[in-house]
Amino acid sequence: MSDTSSPSLETESATGLIARLQEIAEQAPEDGITLAEFIEKLSERAFGVVLFALALPVCIPFLYGIPQVIAVPMLVLAGQMVAGFNEPWLPEKFAQRRLGKAGLTRMARWGKRWFGWMEALARPRLLFMSGPTGERVVGTFFCLFCASILVPLPLTNSAPGVAIVVASLGLITRDGILILLGTLWGLAWIAMLAIGGPALIYAIVDALRGLVGGGG
Repeated sequence: MSDTSSPSLETESATGLIARLQEIAEQAPEDGITLAEFIEKLSERAFGVVLFALALPVCIPFLYGIPQVIAVPMLVLAGQMVAGFNEPWLPEKFAQRRLGKAGLTRMARWGKRWFGWMEALARPRLLFMSGPTGERVVGTFFCLFCASILVPLPLTNSAPGVAIVVASLGLITRDGILILLGTLWGLAWIAMLAIGGPALIYAIVDALRGLVGGGG
């Protein structure tokens, strides 16, 4: 739908969302599913739910391919939030992009491991941040975060991906604290990227690889 009236509030509880993602991954055929099929299987067509789910694989460090497939459709959806659409809608060229079964499985596992506890603790607070005006403001920041995912540098998907996941979870549960935390995290990353540039990003990557490899 392309209705541009005031956006609907994210009133659906996040409880069970990660479990639903696991179910989608388990039931997906080996060649995966399209973005349109993925959104349809989520059942709840709300911006917070869809962006939470789409941003999960973007959070995974050094995962190449999926973030690039998802980032532009996420940017389109964030723009719809700003414009005041009632529900997410993807043009056909984006809706037919495919998510592989392996990527869906990894996404569900990552979500359960890193965000399951946050899902359990979320509760309604600072409700003005998840209202119609608040949702449009958040959508503006999401546009910026999605654009940064497209920067062809290592780790430029993970940090903004985490920001979108946390803030989206806040929209779903109407938890203004989570919306604020996610937004501030994303803005801090954008500032670091703007000030430090590629040299800082590669220095962080080298440090992480040194830790994984035992240092040296």
